[in-house]
Formats: sequence, structure tokens, C-alpha cells
Amino acid sequence: MTIKQRLALGEEVRVLSFGNLASPKWIEIAGIVGGFHGLWLDQEHSAIPHHQIELMTMACRAAGLSSFVRVPPTDYATVMRPMEAGAEGVMIAQIRNVEQVRQVVDWAKYPPIGTRGLYLANYESRFGTVDQLEHIQNANRDRWLTIQIETPEAVECAQAIAETEGVDSLFVGPGDLACTLGVPGQVLHPKCIDALEKVSAAAKAAGKPWGALVRGAEHAEKCRSLGCQLFSLAGDLDLIHRGFQTTKKLYPGFFE
Repeated sequence: MTIKQRLALGEEVRVLSFGNLASPKWIEIAGIVGGFHGLWLDQEHSAIPHHQIELMTMACRAAGLSSFVRVPPTDYATVMRPMEAGAEGVMIAQIRNVEQVRQVVDWAKYPPIGTRGLYLANYESRFGTVDQLEHIQNANRDRWLTIQIETPEAVECAQAIAETEGVDSLFVGPGDLACTLGVPGQVLHPKCIDALEKVSAAAKAAGKPWGALVRGAEHAEKCRSLGCQLFSLAGDLDLIHRGFQTTKKLYPGFFE
């Protein structure tokens, strides 16, 4: 079942993120022992090239994991190519206004919704074995867009963003949100809680689900209490750090 399908059913979705240490082997391990529904690949802050996105999404399919890719809203190819590579969806970072969102939708969707160019030599179209009209309909229905809310400007127009045709969900980036609100690192600061409440209300009013990159159990529970459905619970470096920390606790006499 895809992330979009799980969210439509009202389910909670657990994901993790890979960027600095992106590897098909990591995905294979995550699929076997992780207990996650999917993962997102970070092309905003890491140097993952397109050919690696193809390998990573292929590994996700083999491991039974959903996948989506975070990208900046810079250009047509950046937004469109992850879907051709096999990603279920695209998460757009650093959004500040509805005009940016409309541009992204235009890049991501085929006519009549957008202006995406037709290309069939890829996994998304089953390498040319799907009828063109059927492929366009499938892609416009099944590929999904989530918009990151991580600035005060985006918070204020969150409902208009959520109501934009082609937008499937919202996603709170707490690090940048706290930073832009003037309280870096304080994701449970009253300013940040107020922003979460506004995003929750906006998503509910628009009938759209929302997710968040959560920073600890208390933050996760707060998001859950506000109706958050998609939880990004760990990244590749988080797993490395936690592994080292747990190892030191297991052998306290050897790390003094």
C-alpha cells in the first residue's frame, strides 16, 4: 500500500529519511528490521544525483517500502524527475507563498492540470507498456505532492496552500520553522506550537492530511494530538548516532 493510500484511509505512517549516507544496502536493512512504511530521500541538503535516486527507489520497491523525494522548488526537472525515477511523490521544501505552489503543481502534473512533459521510457510508465492516456491519468492520480511548511509566511497561507489543486498534503519542517520564528532548536516553544496548531487547522479545513519531521517523543506526541498522520521519526545519521550511544551504554566500562 502506498503512503497516499494509507493517509487516505486515515492511518498513521512511519517514515525515515536518507541523505548523507544514502545507499541501497541501508534500504534493504530498513525494509527487513526497521518497521517503517517508507522513506524519503533528501535532494535539498545532500548531493544525491538522479541516477542514485533511481537505484534507491528501485531498492525501496524490492524492500517493500514507499518512497518520496524532497526537492527545492527551483526548476521543472528537479521537481519532475524523481517521479520518472519511480518515487511515489515529491516533497517541496522552502515554500513561502501560494504562487510557488502553483508553479510546482504545474511542473509535476500532466495536462490538463499542469504542463509536465510526456516521457514513457521509465519505471513510472512501466517502460512504455502503458497506454499514454492511461499513464497520464495514473500519474496525475497516483503521484503526489506534499508541501513543506517551514516559514512564518507559509504558516500564514497554509490553508490556501492545502486547498491548491494538485496538493495532497502538508509537511512541517520543525528545524527551519523554529529558526525562522526566532527560536532555533526550540521545537516546542509556544511560537512553534502555535504554528503547528495553525497548520493542523489549515489541513483539516482543506480536508488534507499533514505530516512532520518529529524531534523526540514529546514533539511527536504533540503533533499526533493535533491530527498529524505522517511521522518522520529518524534519519540516516540519527540511526548512526543512536547506534553509537547504545553501544556505549552497553559497555560503559570501555568508554571512559
